[in-house]
Amino acid sequence: MTPSRLARGTALASAAALPALAALHAAPVISTFGPLRNRVMPRLAGQGRPDHIALTFDDGPDHLSTPHFLTLLEARRVRATFFLLGSMLSRSPGPAKDMAAAGHEIAVHGWHHRPLLLRGPRATYDDLARARDAVADVTGTPPTLFRPPYGVLTTAAHLACRRLGLTPVLWTCWGEDWRGRATPRSVRDTVLRDLRGGGTVLLHDSDCTSATGSWRTTLAALPRILDTCGDRGWQVGPLREHGVPGLPR
Repeated sequence: MTPSRLARGTALASAAALPALAALHAAPVISTFGPLRNRVMPRLAGQGRPDHIALTFDDGPDHLSTPHFLTLLEARRVRATFFLLGSMLSRSPGPAKDMAAAGHEIAVHGWHHRPLLLRGPRATYDDLARARDAVADVTGTPPTLFRPPYGVLTTAAHLACRRLGLTPVLWTCWGEDWRGRATPRSVRDTVLRDLRGGGTVLLHDSDCTSATGSWRTTLAALPRILDTCGDRGWQVGPLREHGVPGLPR
């Protein structure tokens, strides 16, 4: 075979392999679909013991909004899991230190809030590693949990988590509290519509990727959500107390 034919053959083989590689990279995106995830991927969804609800927050810390959530949770004697963005942590390390001191669980949401589907393996690993190291430096404890931006996982993200000692966790229900038209009642009703014992709730303690001021809506909805959980006999706490099989405790 001549060098030119060999080069053409190699190029054609590479072109043919690209769709397969792309499909492999994107395969875990199927877990984005909540009903399917809750039914067939209970660990990834955060399904825990039936008398407990895991309360989780994304996109912080923020020096303006996060302290209000910490104050409310302290008054209610509730601990939660906070999935932190490294880019936010670098600007507001104080609230993260306060979280750790108050006994909340600190986890990783990545460094930048960008879809992992658009990143290759190296960029994915670097983003997660940078965020993990920042959380460990600020709080003094290496994190063990990871939630991807937008809940979109990739094969590269799974491999990076394995190397970094992180376990991916998504959620069973959310409040859609990032929307500009959200109200305290809509957030509460959206959470409770799908909430069952053993569920994991996703809310946001920052509006860095949400409608401006939306954190105030979440903050107003939170007492009503906690009250309903109490009325239904559910304890509320962080993921480390949730009893998810295979999840670090």
